[in-house]
Amino acid sequence: MDNHTFQRMLYEVLDHDPTHEDIRAFFGRLKAALDARRLTLAGVTTDGSPLYPVPLVEVFGPVPHQVCQFHVIKELTQAVLHALAKVRKSLAATMPALGRGRPSKAKKRAACRRKRIQERIRDLFERRHLFVQHGLTPAEKKVLLRITRGLPHLRALREIMDATYRLFDRRCRSETALTKLAKLRRRVRRFKRVGRTLTKLFSANLEKALTFLDDKLLPSTSNAVERGNRRHRKMQKTVYRVRSHKHITQRIALDMQRDAQAAGREDTTTTLHLARTG
Repeated sequence: MDNHTFQRMLYEVLDHDPTHEDIRAFFGRLKAALDARRLTLAGVTTDGSPLYPVPLVEVFGPVPHQVCQFHVIKELTQAVLHALAKVRKSLAATMPALGRGRPSKAKKRAACRRKRIQERIRDLFERRHLFVQHGLTPAEKKVLLRITRGLPHLRALREIMDATYRLFDRRCRSETALTKLAKLRRRVRRFKRVGRTLTKLFSANLEKALTFLDDKLLPSTSNAVERGNRRHRKMQKTVYRVRSHKHITQRIALDMQRDAQAAGREDTTTTLHLARTG
């Protein structure tokens, strides 16, 4: 749900999972509402769902389509964490089995090796956030180098994650960003084990997420914006979770009425401040 400060023009509540027909009908009503207000659609921002691209082209034509970078980075971090889980699983498979009986030198060496592997698996699990964290301190970088000793593909995974963050952090033209993305993809292909993990880097959604890097009127949705709206979403989740379809529709209508009266409230507040200051 949108924040109360947003201007919601159109909404629809469904009692089933949306399909292409539902999205196409909704976009048709949105186009009619824009035409009635003599507005032009400059661009669309979505979360990367496959429901949107085809109806967008059919209804609005070649309108610039941007994918929210928050969802793209989320998919990449999930892929990196999945790769770490596979590494921990492969390390667990190399642990020697300890047979029964009286301890011998061979069994003691096997027990020591098993203990070292267990400690490494524990370090990779407890510090898995270091592989997806946006920025690392010098101390955290030392810890990362220690726990990835002998695992060069994990270090390459962290370097590629840093390059992905830099790709979204820098405000540059779309052509420059796409050139950097192509260079990053060539680098990923050189690492076979990493390339099989980061298949999300070769998705078309990543290119669409870089569409509006040179547009001041349509800034890209960032993780900071998502964090800023988290409290509002959590509050609405607790409200809507226990309500029926009819109650949800009434609540959204009430929100739209509050949005329509926002301009009047701002004028009243301004008038009161001016009267108070004389």
